Amino acid sequence: MTSMLLTPIAYLKGVGPQKAETLQQELGIFTFVDLLYHFPYRYQDRSTFHEISQISSEDHYVQLKGRFTHIGETGHNRNKKLHGRFTDGSGYIDLVWFQGVQWIKSKLNIQDEYIIFGKPKFYQNNWSIPHPEVLKVVKGMERKGFEAFYPSTEKCQHKGLGSKGLSKLIAALLDQISSQIQESLPHYLLENLNLMSLSKALLEIHQPSNEVNIKVAKYRLKFEELLVLQLELLLRKGVRDQKLKGFVLPEVGNHFNQFYQNHLPFELTNAQKRVIKEIRKDLATGRHMNRLLQGDVGSGKTLVALLSLLLAIGNNLQGALMAPTEILANQHFIGISELLAPMNLKVALLTGSTKKSERVLIHEGLLNGQIHLLIGTHALLEDTVQFKSLGLVVIDEQHRFGVAQRARMWRKNSLPPHVLIMTATPIPRTLAMTFYGDLDVSIIDELPPGRKPIQTIHRRENHRTKLFEFIYEQLKLGRQAYIVYPLIQESEKLDFKNLEDGFEQINEHFMSKGFQISMVHGKMKPADKEAQMQEFVKGHTHILVATTVIEVGVNVPNASVMVIESAERFGLSQLHQLRGRVGRGAEKSYCILMTGDGISKEAQKRMETMVSSNDGFVLAEVDLQLRGPGDLMGTQQSGALALKIADLARDGQIVQLARESAKAILEEDPTLIKEKNRLLNITMQSVLKDRPNWGRIS
Repeated sequence: MTSMLLTPIAYLKGVGPQKAETLQQELGIFTFVDLLYHFPYRYQDRSTFHEISQISSEDHYVQLKGRFTHIGETGHNRNKKLHGRFTDGSGYIDLVWFQGVQWIKSKLNIQDEYIIFGKPKFYQNNWSIPHPEVLKVVKGMERKGFEAFYPSTEKCQHKGLGSKGLSKLIAALLDQISSQIQESLPHYLLENLNLMSLSKALLEIHQPSNEVNIKVAKYRLKFEELLVLQLELLLRKGVRDQKLKGFVLPEVGNHFNQFYQNHLPFELTNAQKRVIKEIRKDLATGRHMNRLLQGDVGSGKTLVALLSLLLAIGNNLQGALMAPTEILANQHFIGISELLAPMNLKVALLTGSTKKSERVLIHEGLLNGQIHLLIGTHALLEDTVQFKSLGLVVIDEQHRFGVAQRARMWRKNSLPPHVLIMTATPIPRTLAMTFYGDLDVSIIDELPPGRKPIQTIHRRENHRTKLFEFIYEQLKLGRQAYIVYPLIQESEKLDFKNLEDGFEQINEHFMSKGFQISMVHGKMKPADKEAQMQEFVKGHTHILVATTVIEVGVNVPNASVMVIESAERFGLSQLHQLRGRVGRGAEKSYCILMTGDGISKEAQKRMETMVSSNDGFVLAEVDLQLRGPGDLMGTQQSGALALKIADLARDGQIVQLARESAKAILEEDPTLIKEKNRLLNITMQSVLKDRPNWGRIS
């Protein structure tokens, strides 16, 4: 990058200090290169014309060529409007202006021919265009090509920095610096992948000569952006693998073998066996393991995690499992304690509710090595919690923990423990390669045999009576049911009222029939919440009315019905997580999505997708298309990417190509020191210097 491109934007002709401040604050444009990489969000072909008779609701913008048959004013003072009747021979359309009436009227003449451009609206059985652009046709006039439209803001527009203003500035900038745009990709990549040069791509993206060149330019710029990102992730991973050492676990150990041979609750799937081999290989190398374990709801991740912890314990090290909620931590503790009961191993539970006297004993047991496995919540992160030799940390649903919190587990030893991250939220392939591209990823893509698929049904409010009848029939068979309400912080009072009203309605309907109801929500004290949950887990209550506090980890095999109220307010991933609370026993299970009548097209698409598929990875791909990567991965991580042109929801093939290209480049030249990668080296040094290491999640 030349020094010219780093010139502050205030020094571009037509900007100045005030506009520069607006560009900086509103659009993040500080330098020439920032403006150069402020890309259009759409284009309009100004070389072709529509016919008025062919205008339809699908036309966002139209360009017409014809004459005025009438020009006149209506209204008085501030309410004055200018009306123009316009025809191209195929039909008529009304043009209307609400501002600048006298000035615009003075520019129009019935005898002249004009080009009109604007957004058509259908009103009172007639097409009209409010505030169209008007250009008088003169002899020898050339048809304009593609016009670029740029993202802007209201404040920018007030300063003359709307789409047209930005277009003028970019045109001026290109005239000034086009000869100084240096290539950033090696010649062999341009040739092998048939990529457009950087200078031409930037020219065509802003001032395209035709539609084909727009696509070719976009492809070039997207590929470079994604290649740089993948190189960054893989370079960081390479540095971590070389420099960061972990405990060497050379033995499988008696504990693993004893459990595997004598106490497995069911035969492992091939996917589980494959993942355990991947983890075993990591732990034996001596390099620090940082592995993400993806698996759909009910795929058996916890059993894989337990076997991994037994590998550590079998090598005279300790293990820890950290869960985001007390409910989930308790459930892990109960389940794992039962599985390990025949073995001579000490398992302890540490949460915010653990009594002080119990904490003292736990702290002592961790320091002298008598406790082999500690299960708990954020309480594990406290400085007072120290281990004799912590070898492996398993973090369940890692997105519930902040980066700084997770990093505190590293400081429990002089040598950082190995880290295994578990998530039941399937991550689309393109996101896994991007957000977690510097991690090793294992996927359990197979459910244990015997699990019956959950039948998912979409119902609207007018089916409420039949819904209650269906729940009643299931309860009579000895089953249990969840009824979940949304609780969204922005409208917490409204949602809480919905929850309470729903509880009263359910109470009134089912209590009279001899059934008991529990209620759980985030505002309850932990002890009260746990007591209500345990009533349901033990079967003392038949219906659990709850908010999404039960989204992760609650395991009640006898529950066969999941009702999700206001299902349109949930994303696909959360709906799938909630659905996964049923279908854990031998009986057929049901998930019923309740919505209002007037839901959006996007919400309808989510309901249809849930009904048609039980595959979390299929749902994740659809969710990515509907919601984009920011919503799925969290705004902090999404913002860290700061992608200018690539779209992870739509550019999966380019992500894949960038990943493969980055791998091939680094396999041949791990540190980018060869002459043919000189340009990439310069680019990556700049990126690695300026970007925080947001990819490392442990």
